[in-house]
Amino acid sequence: MSNKIEALKRLSNKDGVIAALAIDQRGSLKKMLASAANKPANEEDIVEFKKVISHELTPYASAILLDPEYGLPAAKVRDENAGLLVAYEKTGYDTTEPGRMPDLLAEWSAKRLKENGADAVKFMLYYDVDEDDSINSRKQAFVERIGDECVAEDMPFFLELMSYDANIDDNKSREYAKVKAHKVNDMIKEFAKPRYNVDVLKVEVPIIMDFVEGYGDGEPVYTREEAKKLFKEQDEATNGVPYIYLSAGVPAKVFQDTLVLAHEAGSTFNGVLCGRATWRHSIEPFAQEGEEKAIEWCDTVGKQNIESLNEVLKETATSWESKTVGRV
Repeated sequence: MSNKIEALKRLSNKDGVIAALAIDQRGSLKKMLASAANKPANEEDIVEFKKVISHELTPYASAILLDPEYGLPAAKVRDENAGLLVAYEKTGYDTTEPGRMPDLLAEWSAKRLKENGADAVKFMLYYDVDEDDSINSRKQAFVERIGDECVAEDMPFFLELMSYDANIDDNKSREYAKVKAHKVNDMIKEFAKPRYNVDVLKVEVPIIMDFVEGYGDGEPVYTREEAKKLFKEQDEATNGVPYIYLSAGVPAKVFQDTLVLAHEAGSTFNGVLCGRATWRHSIEPFAQEGEEKAIEWCDTVGKQNIESLNEVLKETATSWESKTVGRV
């Protein structure tokens, strides 16, 4: 058995499903903590919050995604049965030029992440399939280099794909809902190619649930059947590469309903990396009342969020194991 497959097993539950918790946020988490406390957040606040989430919630998750800047102390207090994914990218993107260009953490490499206990490397990429080829070609080469690094270290490469439209500011808008499936699914089709050496794609759903007929309050963009068709097209776009869904910060119940819809459509997704949908409301008690109140929230509401999601995954997600044979 290859080291990659052994690592993927450490990141999965007994059913071969990745039921992982994500808290690799950095800049956005700092802003959330500061807003809740109504005062600036410091580095110690970020480190301590991540430790609370890791210690209290990883007993119910198959793995946790952390960052090497603030998250390594949290990695040390995770449940002994939880695997570890570590982010390799700098938070955010370059705002000094067009294209939302990515960058890596200068002091880290796949080798160094592995030496610090990572079972897998995660890299997040913002990508607009309709942007200029000169921009997208650079991004493709960037991903190729990381894929090669992970091959050299014989560790899984998780590629997180974040769609956008260079001409639409709000990616939760009705306007974006009309183009989202094209943006997401065509991007997946590109990075599912073997040249990138991606072991697991971490992807957005191809729809916005608020615009599905019978679900949101506004005028729908898609009927339920049209939404299911887009999920099926997404599944085909993955070309047999294992894929998991990110929660994109939507409320826990909305995310669970989305997974049920994906399953109804015939999606063979292999789990989730769920972040804010699980722990976002623990920020207020942590920032305003302290660590003990945050622990109390995690042990009640947070635990319930994960256990409810795990129940949905039992009914909807499939094992990655049949997909990775011959790919790793």
